[in-house]
Amino acid sequence: MNEAKEALRNIEQNYKLFLQQQFTFIGALQHTRENAHDMIRPVASISQVQSYMDHHCNNATDRRILTMFLNICNDLSKLCDKLETVHSGNTVTNGILERCKLLLSHSNDLSAIRAKYPHDVVNHLSCDEAKNHYGGVVSLIPIVLDCMKEWVAHIEKLPQRTLYNAN
Repeated sequence: MNEAKEALRNIEQNYKLFLQQQFTFIGALQHTRENAHDMIRPVASISQVQSYMDHHCNNATDRRILTMFLNICNDLSKLCDKLETVHSGNTVTNGILERCKLLLSHSNDLSAIRAKYPHDVVNHLSCDEAKNHYGGVVSLIPIVLDCMKEWVAHIEKLPQRTLYNAN
C-alpha cells in the first residue's frame, strides 16, 4: 500500500510540472491538429494525442510536452493495475478503479468530461477551447488523480486484515 501511495505522490509531482506548462500543451495540440488538418473535431482521446505526436509533431517542445502527458496517463494506468493487486476490492473500490480504467482507455471519448472545482485547468482555456477542443483532454489527469485519492481514502478506512501485502 505504501508503494502505491508513493507512486501516486510521484505522479502528482509530475502532474504539477505538467500543469505549469498547460499553455505549451495546448499549443502543441494546436500545432499538431493543424499539421494533421484536423481542426474541426475535438481532441477526444489519448490515442488521438498519441497519433498527433507520432505522425504530426515536428518540433522538440511539442514532442516533449505531448510525451509528458502520455507518460502521466501511462503511469496512472500502471498504478490502476497495481491498486487492483493491493486489495481484493469491494463494490466501492472496484467501481472507482473501473472508472479510472475507463477514463484511461486509449480509445475512450473524453470530449464530454470536465474537471470541476478545485481544479481550474479548464478555466485557463478560452470559452471556445474549453467547450469545443481541449476541455476533456485537460480534465483527464485531475479527474483520475481525484479518483485514485478517493480509492486510497476508502482503502484506509477498511480493516487491515482485508488488505493484501503489496510488497
